Amino acid sequence: MTEYREADFSRLKTVPIAQRSNKVDPSLLAHPRGRDTSFAAFWASLPDILAAKDLRYVAAQLAQAAARRAVVAMLGGHVIKVGLGPPLLELMKRGVITHLAMNGSAAIHDFELAAYGGTSEDVSAGLADGTFGMAEETGREMNAAINEGALAGGGMGEALAAYLERRGSLAAPQASILLGAAQRSIPVTVHAAVGAEIIHQHPTADGAALGATSHRDFKRLAASLLGLHDGGVVLNLGSAVVMPEVFLKALAVARNLYGGKPTGFTACDCDMQRQYRPRANVVERPTLAGGGRGIQLTGHHEILIPLLCWAVLESLDAR
Repeated sequence: MTEYREADFSRLKTVPIAQRSNKVDPSLLAHPRGRDTSFAAFWASLPDILAAKDLRYVAAQLAQAAARRAVVAMLGGHVIKVGLGPPLLELMKRGVITHLAMNGSAAIHDFELAAYGGTSEDVSAGLADGTFGMAEETGREMNAAINEGALAGGGMGEALAAYLERRGSLAAPQASILLGAAQRSIPVTVHAAVGAEIIHQHPTADGAALGATSHRDFKRLAASLLGLHDGGVVLNLGSAVVMPEVFLKALAVARNLYGGKPTGFTACDCDMQRQYRPRANVVERPTLAGGGRGIQLTGHHEILIPLLCWAVLESLDAR
């Protein structure tokens, strides 16, 4: 029969709890709901631990950066189609967001909401009969705008916003962040992955125009990144691939041109799940190489992003 050795617990050395360093104490705990039911009271009631602590930090950095440092907001399409244009517009109005960068799907959802009053088709149903992405007006009008922008030597974001501004009738102009950015002279750039968007499968799509306008927007994003130096914030909101890849290359261009700057900024990824590229290309590599701090906040866009926006506005109102 096999003999098993057992550790002699009677010889273990214990230590007084007073000598132990603790990560949690009563000052960090959540507060129960009281008579004050304002957002400020709710915000103050959150525990000062883990994600709540990180969320507070990002909100504070955004409020501190307002009107003093760049805040670059990079968007994926889901952020727009779940209804988050209005809170982002409010951050633009208050001078918080200084550059708006979008992948192609974000621009499409925003354009459709503004022009036609609806977006987000049933992909499965449309894929079954080949009608997915074949909306005539979306492809025709957006490609016309991009083609005109290429001829004028402009960027894709600029071209789409200008087209909406001069379009005769808009169903929901107040919902458009393309329009909102342009009306406030905030650089708006669109970063296309050719073949990834529904307007690329339209008969009027012009690969040369898509490439020229999106490449110009890449240069414009790179130029904006210098403003992140020493206190700016970059937000990646719901883009798992395109914007993290574009940002990393634009940052390399900026640091090449501007003597290693920007450094010392906050980089935050907000998404429903943690993905490799946002973690590596937005949160970790840019801050490890140049100081600053990287944070990942994980949660549903339609809950997490309004919470962050409200907290920033609350801080600005308290000044």
